[in-house]
Amino acid sequence: MSAQHIRCQNDQELSRQLLAHPDVIQVKETLAKMEGKNPMSLRRKLLSSSVRLSRGMAPEIHKIADECVAILGMEIPLELYVFASPQFNAMCFKPEDGRLFVMFASSLLESFTSGELCFVMGHELGHHIYGHHQIPIGYLLNGNAKPDPRLALELFAWSRYAEISADRAGAHCARDLDSVARSLFKLASGLSGKTISFNLNDFLNQIDDMQVADAEPGISAPKEDWFSTHPFSPLRVKALKLFDESEHVREDGMSKPDLEIAVQELMGLMEPSYIEGKTEPAKFMRRLLYAGAITVADASDGISPEEISVFEKFFGPGEFTERLDVARLKEDLSNRVKNAVAHTSIPQRMQVLRDLCIMAQASGHITDEEQQILAGLADDLEISRGFISRTIKLLIEPD
Repeated sequence: MSAQHIRCQNDQELSRQLLAHPDVIQVKETLAKMEGKNPMSLRRKLLSSSVRLSRGMAPEIHKIADECVAILGMEIPLELYVFASPQFNAMCFKPEDGRLFVMFASSLLESFTSGELCFVMGHELGHHIYGHHQIPIGYLLNGNAKPDPRLALELFAWSRYAEISADRAGAHCARDLDSVARSLFKLASGLSGKTISFNLNDFLNQIDDMQVADAEPGISAPKEDWFSTHPFSPLRVKALKLFDESEHVREDGMSKPDLEIAVQELMGLMEPSYIEGKTEPAKFMRRLLYAGAITVADASDGISPEEISVFEKFFGPGEFTERLDVARLKEDLSNRVKNAVAHTSIPQRMQVLRDLCIMAQASGHITDEEQQILAGLADDLEISRGFISRTIKLLIEPD
């Protein structure tokens, strides 16, 4: 079974769409010019800021890397690095001069077993084999020219599905669901496993409890995990459990199309699909976003042409006209908030509030008046005001 065969379908499709997007093409061209003028290479930076792990220094790590490279069918040579950090982390960089660089936190190398390291290694290499570095998501979201709301949403959604693909590559290398799940548990909790006995079923019960309660994530799960470039960790484990039960791993497993449908349904817990949704909650969410967007846009010196453009990128060209009754929509906002509270879950309302933050941020900067409206909406929607600041921070500094 080839690594390309197990790639998540939504990752592949969204990646194709994004690579054809004019804004993505423009940013890639700008970055290529910048890299051509940059005298200091990535390898030079790594050599000066971290420790390169030679085969003599880390034979077991290189053995794991060799096994993953063979399983994934890679031919590019690797250089492995370690940096001092108490936080479990690993990253794979865009290739340079025919080399691929993978870097690990010192705490991760010392706390993960061989099977767990195999998953992490395979995951990072998966980002390379699936071409995830071709989409410069950090530059697109952090650059001076903010992406339009729809592109921002597509970038966040693609990034989460890209993580699902990379997870599958890691699981394909590790070939042990328990090691894979323990690895994600350690990454999520920061625990080394020395004091806590990991239980896969208990870990997955977090997702079941969320789906049953249809409410806000628990204290142990930061709210930003719902709206980040990475899926919430138990979601990743559950998606990998589905992968383990599929024909990719078992002869009598579920088909690939059924797997992709199941994963998409699972990931729907993090995706703002209500904009085109046909369900009753989606209708109330959409109505709330419509009036909320107008209210936020009109908070400072009226609605500007730039804000109209952003509004229409969400709701379609020509949606904003002179006949639009701005005053009535602003008056009706409180009623729409009440309907949303009555007919939607907290995570769904968080999606709307997140989108309002995206719209406010995309128009340039968020004014004090806009901040006050967003804070008031958070209160009325029964969402912590801290969610707003965390969401804005994520939009500026994504994972």
